Amino acid sequence: MTPLDAPLNDASGDDAPLDDVPAADAPTCSAKGCRDNAAWVLAWNNPKLHTPERRKTWLACEEHREHLSQFLGVRGFLKDVVKLDEWEAPEGSQRP
Repeated sequence: MTPLDAPLNDASGDDAPLDDVPAADAPTCSAKGCRDNAAWVLAWNNPKLHTPERRKTWLACEEHREHLSQFLGVRGFLKDVVKLDEWEAPEGSQRP
């Protein structure tokens, strides 16, 4: 059984707070192995592959925002970092 399939309340009485359990349909962080809810959109573009207006996106939780931003930034790919609830995808971009 995967963690997302596990029941919230098991027989041991260990009740996980609902705030700590990602919703099944909530966007999750793009960091490898992270299943936390995303809070940030990192818009990026590889100029060798994409037209200048194209924006691809990674999602990040609070913990991984800086790490993912630096990864894209050192490559010259990072274009914008926006709170998830404020993100408006430009026309021609990939949805988060």
